[in-house]
Amino acid sequence: MTEGEGTVSARVVVADDQTVVREGIVMLLGLLPGVEVVGAAGDGDEAVRLVAELDPDVVLMDLRMPRCDGVEATRRIRAEHPRTQVVVLTTYADDDSLFPALRAGARGYLTKDAGGDEIVRAVHSVLSGDAGLSPSIQRRLLERLSEPEPRQQPVEPAPDGLTVRETEVLLLIAEGLSNQEIAQRLHVSTATVKTHINNLFAKTGLKDRAQAVRYAYAKGLARPSAGEVT
Repeated sequence: MTEGEGTVSARVVVADDQTVVREGIVMLLGLLPGVEVVGAAGDGDEAVRLVAELDPDVVLMDLRMPRCDGVEATRRIRAEHPRTQVVVLTTYADDDSLFPALRAGARGYLTKDAGGDEIVRAVHSVLSGDAGLSPSIQRRLLERLSEPEPRQQPVEPAPDGLTVRETEVLLLIAEGLSNQEIAQRLHVSTATVKTHINNLFAKTGLKDRAQAVRYAYAKGLARPSAGEVT
């Protein structure tokens, strides 16, 4: 951090693959006290390189980027340059984005509708050892912590190379839930649910939800509830 007439400025690198968004964030931060933008990256690989070159205090990290996404870039930065903190600044606030980023070492998480003052507060919060989380993200974390433990996943590996999340989506399909209901249950977007369904259909060769239900029972992933006629 640099001193300037009594004001402590955090040295920041901005990482976002969309040029207009990246330049807009740089311009916005340039108008605010307390931060100094020292570099801008168009993907995760470039962000890691700039951190090694510039030794910034904080990286404002987008998640969905080509070559190396924000989660992997965060993991590499925290492993190789632990002095540099990461604040995620992304469009996405669903669980599939939030928790991997925090597990990778991000100390802050804001959505792109955050104002400039909120971004500056998050930057200085993480440098002070606190979490730089927007109120909506804090609520999401509290909701997650207060939720009951998820159902126990099968001990045996899932068939056809299905991931844990794809298996969970399959089981919810077998329960008769719609895409919107599955999204609400898993706290993700409907687009994310559709992606998981497309992936599990491709891996298993299934063509529709009826086949998916039969598959779940045939593979022993879903079981009839007590009293259900089989």
